[in-house]
Amino acid sequence: MARKTMPPNQGKDLDPRKATILEAVVAEHIDTAQPVGSSSVLQNTDIDVSPATVRTEMVSLEREGYLAQPHTSAGRIPTDKGYRYFVDHLETGVLGPAQQMQVREFFSKVRGEVEDVLEQTSSLLSQLTAYTSVVVGSAHTQATVLSAQLVSLDPRHLLLVTVFSDGTVSKHTVVPSVPVSFETCTEASRQMHALLIDTTLQQPVQVPVSNNAVATVVREAVAVLHAKRPTMEGESMYIGGASHVADSYDQVETVRQVLSILEQELLVVSLVQDIIDKGLSVAIGAENGQVPLATSALVVAPVTIDGEKVGAVGLLGPTRMKYKEALAAAESVSREITRHFEGTNT
Repeated sequence: MARKTMPPNQGKDLDPRKATILEAVVAEHIDTAQPVGSSSVLQNTDIDVSPATVRTEMVSLEREGYLAQPHTSAGRIPTDKGYRYFVDHLETGVLGPAQQMQVREFFSKVRGEVEDVLEQTSSLLSQLTAYTSVVVGSAHTQATVLSAQLVSLDPRHLLLVTVFSDGTVSKHTVVPSVPVSFETCTEASRQMHALLIDTTLQQPVQVPVSNNAVATVVREAVAVLHAKRPTMEGESMYIGGASHVADSYDQVETVRQVLSILEQELLVVSLVQDIIDKGLSVAIGAENGQVPLATSALVVAPVTIDGEKVGAVGLLGPTRMKYKEALAAAESVSREITRHFEGTNT
């Protein structure tokens, strides 16, 4: 099945011969990083026409913005528009047997909460593809509270453990203003759970106003939780295989610029979220909206658990990245994260 991920106002279909020529140019350029000539196109396709006809079609594709000629007498290379057409007409790929085994073994052994698994997944994705991985964990601003418990560590220190509907678990230390007995902590935990259940951290809650010990503990614990509530800026990001940036780009300056982008966590999180919000699985070149990423592509796949988005996995590489393999890896890992946690919760 073809992958339809084109932005608005793009996506004009080419006639079959032009489409075949364009796909042959893109595929060879991805493999070789060199301009592609008409003779190579003829060797790699079953088009039954003369080299002159292929050259004419390549000139037409250049005029329409799908190909570019780096210098006179050279072959052609794809433009962002050419890569976009190629990606939007890719057949769905699958991981190879060895990679599938690697993914299965990873998820059979990985342990921890959602954010812990996402962090470890960044290394897995990078190993599968030899590209730099970008994994984003949701700030769970829209997730509802499934459970809220207070645990007494000692009379002056309580542990607040909150479980959210997206599978994440937060833990905060509460230092009460007065010593708290075990019995008071237990009753405060019961009341706080009833108060917070099915609410989000963005919703105000009616905390007790009385001054008895239990109400005081509940009020102070809720204040700690809401003071720590995450915002979009609080989303977590994990980078895997940053060293692959140096292997993926030819120019040292490009490597430096891409690494500088990866250091800006909020920018990368916003970029991934923007791609997903547009309904895309790939952003190519200028579509990233960042000049340092003008020669880069970002492949993303959202991660959902029980129907709620809890993050996204992605791969960053040059525009001539191996899209089918990168898409297969991102989608496979995203799917396995969902299975892992939904299976854990059943």
